[in-house]
Amino acid sequence: MRKTITAIALAALAASTAFPVGAASAKQTVAEKGEARLAKLLEGRTAGAPVTCISAMNSNSLQVIDETAVVYDGGKTIYVARPTDPRQLGRNDVLVIQRTSGSQLCSNDILYTVDQGTGFRTGVVFLKEFVPYTKTGG
Repeated sequence: MRKTITAIALAALAASTAFPVGAASAKQTVAEKGEARLAKLLEGRTAGAPVTCISAMNSNSLQVIDETAVVYDGGKTIYVARPTDPRQLGRNDVLVIQRTSGSQLCSNDILYTVDQGTGFRTGVVFLKEFVPYTKTGG
């Protein structure tokens, strides 16, 4: 009888610790994780007036934050463009840009997503204006 009670007590203890307090953060949606990642990128920066086009010369500086935004790191300034439908920026997709404005990246450029595994187009992304964020202070 004592062994059974001990086993039940241990099982209850194990069940109570199976979901630690931080487990709630594991239930964050992809969009919430994206927003948190974007907030971290923008720490210490101030938003400026939105613009329709940016000089995006280095495509290596362009990153997609899943279900959140397209971010271009221009050095001193980071530009953030949010899509009209954030769900189009999925984790298994690659963003392909068909520029209509030469070397500039504009909110009216044609952007589409391609599945990394199959190479098939999975959607179209329409961006809103680019918001510049510059470092505050020195």
